[in-house]
Amino acid sequence: MSDREETGALEYHERTSHTPRSVRRASPGLDFENKPQPYKIYEALPSVELPEAIRSPQQPALSVITQPGPDGEEGRAPDLEALAGLCYYSAGSTKRIRRGGREIEFRAAAATGALYHVDLYLVVGDLTDLDAGVYHFDPRALSLDALREGDYRGVLATASGSEAVERAPVTVVTTSTWWRNAWKYEERTFRHAFWDSGTVLANLLSVAHALDLRAEAVLGFADEPVAELLGVDPAEEAPLELVPIGAGGTVPDAPEPEPIDPETRPLSDREEEHPLIHEAWRAGVLPDGEAAREWRSAAVEASLGPPRTGDGERIALDPVDHETESKRPLHETIERRGSCREYDREPISFRKFSTVLERATRGTPIDARDPGGPALAFVEAYLIVNGVEGVPAGAYRYRPEEGELERLMAGEFREEAGHLALDQRLAADAAACVYFTADLDRVVDTLGDRGYRLAQFEAAIAAGRLYLATYAHRDLGGTGLTFYDDLVTEFFSPRAEGRAPMFLYTLGRPA
Repeated sequence: MSDREETGALEYHERTSHTPRSVRRASPGLDFENKPQPYKIYEALPSVELPEAIRSPQQPALSVITQPGPDGEEGRAPDLEALAGLCYYSAGSTKRIRRGGREIEFRAAAATGALYHVDLYLVVGDLTDLDAGVYHFDPRALSLDALREGDYRGVLATASGSEAVERAPVTVVTTSTWWRNAWKYEERTFRHAFWDSGTVLANLLSVAHALDLRAEAVLGFADEPVAELLGVDPAEEAPLELVPIGAGGTVPDAPEPEPIDPETRPLSDREEEHPLIHEAWRAGVLPDGEAAREWRSAAVEASLGPPRTGDGERIALDPVDHETESKRPLHETIERRGSCREYDREPISFRKFSTVLERATRGTPIDARDPGGPALAFVEAYLIVNGVEGVPAGAYRYRPEEGELERLMAGEFREEAGHLALDQRLAADAAACVYFTADLDRVVDTLGDRGYRLAQFEAAIAAGRLYLATYAHRDLGGTGLTFYDDLVTEFFSPRAEGRAPMFLYTLGRPA
């Protein structure tokens, strides 16, 4: 599985790594006159309005974000009201605020630069109140654009070779429209595709489980048949993950999809090309369902994330149990979530910190992960802690199986934390900075270039759960930040030698 395109994952990662010099050389500014709109708007498609009375997940967020999904009771399928809740609480527009004379939209899940380049498509069979078809979720109107009529679930089942997809009455497909993020972040957009779809799917899986619907993330599938089914050109918009929802028997064979190319409104006056993004995506493409099954089996067997041995001082976390945890419902947590813009350096509670970290890093239902394996199968978490009651300031490695922090270095590292995060004060002021890292050489050597997607995604979905667990507490806030790649590795070395940072999440007390 080591065959790669000319620009493979490791080369892409190296070419898009930040250094102090590369950031100084960055383009002088953004052309706001050419900023792409954050929506995909079809010009002439029929649509289905979703119910205004959205089914809100009432269970406490801290319970539902980590509970295993239902086993998949036959006949358990969402209705239109449940679909509305799934879409709204994962990718819907939850609030608008005015800042600096501009109105800013916030959606249910965090997104780099608030550019919202991840879209949801639904491939459904006949439901009680929705005809079989292929639909696109429009967060502006809270509606579904009808792309195709008929039951095409078999296309996804064949492309993925996944039993969960074969049994699902609904499968959600995530995509990234490259330009909507590349306007600001250029070639790093391929990283952000998995960062942002990971935070979206952290919400989606939590909401599905709160509604007692089976759901998991499927990363192993043949890409081209899925893109053709959705009518998208991967050079501009490409599929990222499948999420089968519910269980309802075996899907029927699908008709051969006719090519479609529905007209969409231009995103901006001109779109600039960043070919490295598509090359990186192309490097990880799987040709068919059999290749997807082989890749999935190899990933489940590999599980590259068992904790490394170490002899540093240990601090046992003390998370609350389900009887005493915050009871803030999942829907309120999602609606409250934001991205903290300023931290107070006042220390945060050790129990709340422990609870956030523990809840976010339990095993996630991903097709490429062994359910009985390590909680983090392909990434490890390293931390800089500067403001947690009872935790000496220092650098740590998190050991989720033991529920412990292993101290690597003692001392306050606020200046270093800020510098690693592109010299942003937020990281310096945060109570803790959590870096998810991966041994990319080993991942790509074992799982090919598609393994790179998996490492980015597992880090991002854990970060998405950190967001949810953070905002389940009334006095905590958090945000994701970018970083100087090699400097993060150097800071945590020798323990982190050979590991690359995938995602940085900060949390603390909002100022």
